[in-house]
Amino acid sequence: MMDGLVVAFGGYARRAVLERCPHCGPPVRVDECDLFWLSIKLGNTVGGRDDVKALLPMLFGRLITSDELDAGIVLGKLQQEQWGSWPLGERRAVEEFLDAVWRRVLGEFPARVGAFTGAREFLGGVASAGIGPARFLTAWESIAGCAADRHLAALVNEMGWVSDQEGAVVAWLRREVVQERLFRAYERDHAAVWADDFARAYDLACLL
Repeated sequence: MMDGLVVAFGGYARRAVLERCPHCGPPVRVDECDLFWLSIKLGNTVGGRDDVKALLPMLFGRLITSDELDAGIVLGKLQQEQWGSWPLGERRAVEEFLDAVWRRVLGEFPARVGAFTGAREFLGGVASAGIGPARFLTAWESIAGCAADRHLAALVNEMGWVSDQEGAVVAWLRREVVQERLFRAYERDHAAVWADDFARAYDLACLL
């Protein structure tokens, strides 16, 4: 999952000390910084775009292995640094990383992928990068299994969450094929303790 990022961004020197806005304090030593603090400041008052790229593999790696970072802040660096203008190889590495993370999220319920505890958290995170949900929703349709179905039910049952993407997600959930998936999941798991989650999600999806 990380190999593509390391290759794509390995050419950017990871500096031990980063300059800081003169009004905000002295330069900072990366290895001595609180990583959450650094994730907020990086590219703003600490370091520049090349420093963001140099540290991106480390930040992304920590994002999927711990809960110390905020997905919206870290992925928001992409939009902040206008990643759509980056070289093709770098953009593809980011996309392939996110695709792989998405598959891991949907492969286990509840998800145990660092800061990404479910579909809602993942889709909210990529929204911060300015990435629409279409590619991930399309991929979801081809990912079978109870875990992916339970994530779908959880997303519907938590539709009170607010996101710039919510309209696109609702439009997807209104599709008959998606609603039928919830119904089939209920039929398959009707004796399971989570069967009511499917039933409630199906009813809600039909009312969207």
